[in-house]
Amino acid sequence: MRFQRLAAVAAIATLAFSVAACGGDKDKGKDVVAKPTFAAGSTMDKLAKAGKVKVGTKFDQPGFGLKGLDGKPAGFDVEIAKLIAGELGISADNIEWVESPSKVREENIEQGKVDFVVATYTINEARKQRVDFAGPYYEAGQNLMVKKDDTSITGPDSFKDGAKKVCSVTGSTPATTIEKYVKDKASQLVLFDTYDKCRDALKSGQVDAVTTDNVILLGYISKDEASFKLAGTNFTKEPYGIGVKKGDNDFRAFINDTLDKIGKDGRYKKAWTSTAGKFAPEAPTLPTLNRY
Repeated sequence: MRFQRLAAVAAIATLAFSVAACGGDKDKGKDVVAKPTFAAGSTMDKLAKAGKVKVGTKFDQPGFGLKGLDGKPAGFDVEIAKLIAGELGISADNIEWVESPSKVREENIEQGKVDFVVATYTINEARKQRVDFAGPYYEAGQNLMVKKDDTSITGPDSFKDGAKKVCSVTGSTPATTIEKYVKDKASQLVLFDTYDKCRDALKSGQVDAVTTDNVILLGYISKDEASFKLAGTNFTKEPYGIGVKKGDNDFRAFINDTLDKIGKDGRYKKAWTSTAGKFAPEAPTLPTLNRY
């Protein structure tokens, strides 16, 4: 009898596991379009037929693109990329994530190292000389992160006296913007290739502040509230776009259509809530798309 009871328990456990596994597979594929069709020869057609895509994103941006223990990035940018891939009929398992820090995003697109970039990528005219953008899909604003007990920095004007150092990332919009506020660029502006290094420099006292977009800074603060805080309010508007190869108008239009679709069906909000929304709970609305 005891053996029969154990066998029954094992059977129930196996059944429960099977149901859970089936449910997981169903959830996994619900955002993937089955056998989509596109114009022959288009980027969408090529990617859909290949069944895989290379996406550039950042690996050091809490809430947007942060590499996890499993070796894969997670965040709002990552979820947006997965939704775009899904409309191509490509599951998340068939996305190759290519680390694309600020200084190499255009290069990665131009050289075909990625098919598109979703990487806190501010749309501006200089970048549009080299790549095209779908979106914007989010609008951030530049801010400053300082040590928790620092009351001397209240905004970008605090650097005009030449006494304090600020850190940002090479090739980023925030690095360019903060230049007009510092008295001596050579001695005050410290640049690294990742924001993790800026955060570490702030914590060790090598710099007095880190500057980038507010939501990125909030991500760092959420992981170490005892050490950091924001200083002042946002002083720019940063429309994030999705970078594609220059002149690929059809692919850009497809991504814009996808953004419009997920903005209306609730998946955009869900992507935010499950990622950056954990420390910036007010869900944004999709900005007006610039279909230039």
